[in-house]
Amino acid sequence: MARKPTPLSGFPELLPEQRVVEQHVLDTLRRTFELHGFAGIETRAVEPMDQLLRKGDTSKEVYVLRRLQDADSGNDSGIGLHFDLTVPFARYVLENAGKLEFPFRRFQVQKVWRGERPQEGRYREFTQADIDIIGRDTLPTHHDVEVARVMVEALTHLEVLPPFRVQVNNRKLIQGFYAGLGISDSDEVMRLVDKLDKLDADEVRRLLVSEAGASAEQADQALALAAIATADDSFVARVRALGVEHPLLDEGLTELAAVVRGCAPLVSERVQVVADLSIARGLDYYTGTVFETRLEGSEGLGSICSGGRYDALADDGRTTYPGVGISLGVSRVLVPLLARGDVTGSRKVPSAVLVAVADEGAREASDAVATALRARGVPTEVAASAQRFGKQIRYAERRGIPFVWFPAAPGEPGAAHQVKDIRSGDQADADPGTWAPPAQDLRPHVVSTHAATSEGAVR
Repeated sequence: MARKPTPLSGFPELLPEQRVVEQHVLDTLRRTFELHGFAGIETRAVEPMDQLLRKGDTSKEVYVLRRLQDADSGNDSGIGLHFDLTVPFARYVLENAGKLEFPFRRFQVQKVWRGERPQEGRYREFTQADIDIIGRDTLPTHHDVEVARVMVEALTHLEVLPPFRVQVNNRKLIQGFYAGLGISDSDEVMRLVDKLDKLDADEVRRLLVSEAGASAEQADQALALAAIATADDSFVARVRALGVEHPLLDEGLTELAAVVRGCAPLVSERVQVVADLSIARGLDYYTGTVFETRLEGSEGLGSICSGGRYDALADDGRTTYPGVGISLGVSRVLVPLLARGDVTGSRKVPSAVLVAVADEGAREASDAVATALRARGVPTEVAASAQRFGKQIRYAERRGIPFVWFPAAPGEPGAAHQVKDIRSGDQADADPGTWAPPAQDLRPHVVSTHAATSEGAVR
């Protein structure tokens, strides 16, 4: 006897009405990115293991591929599924540099895979949406401001999301401050300070002294820096007040202030942009601006959108391709909202009209009505069976289809087609060559508890 399949933890699958929401989110992101001139690309799902493990501590997360019949695997050996979109993008830039125009602006929406312990907001297979701007040898820092603004604008358009807070910092600022303090292992100090969202300050202070070799005074100064968070560029004066000086610190302060000022026009009741000097980001390829984003009321998810500046991720030995980018964990933010019922699609199918079938002999006439409606862009399906009309209406109700069409009886002079809005009960004569549903009913739309009104139709 066949057994019911057991779900695989960490590999979320969506119901049709949930997929409506995801498609709306992806379409909104794409439209926003394209409005700012970002070109869409897609990279392969696999990369050589040496490429995947080249940057950052990610070895425990990679899914390694192995063929079942691997005796003659040849070139298929030593490859794994990509765990993010930045590493494959760096490889893509190097391989196609001669065909690209720089600065190269790209967006990319794809699945990625990580061998993490599944929990809310963390999955083994999930969708990411990235934007990056890549330069050749140099990339002006005004692109840091631009990337931040584009992603904030994209998130703002996603009314399915609750209010959110973008936290911005700069690695030059942090490293310059630590250098001014005389700290020898700034990377280790940065790694420990980045744990402040999980550990209290006293524990981090203890670790700074015991593991990073900082003095008690240096640890206190590092924590004082991390405690600074402002919604404007007043953080500059607060850092200066700590009495530490270093050229790299000056550079970082200038760059971070530019990002905060540049994003200020986008701040609203739903959007905060904060200079948060506790943010460092764990990956070692970040060299300047860094971003993290958290949802109000869902801080337990961690950062749902993060990234930053990387000056040497792509390098072919002759040319360096610096870049700046941000990655949105689409599944990370969306799947928990769907699971909690905070957001859903208005119906389970794209159909706006169900054409009823009086009897199987009249199916051809019903098909003709559906063809006429589809020709003008009205999503339409024909009833699966010629049951009583009451059952066909209930079939439409269960799927959320708003209109049922009753074809004119063939062979009856003067007989008219009729269409019924099954929500209100209104029924009227209609011509399949001219009738159309109201615009809000043409496509499924997103219903969100976070928005005052429902989202627009998914296209």
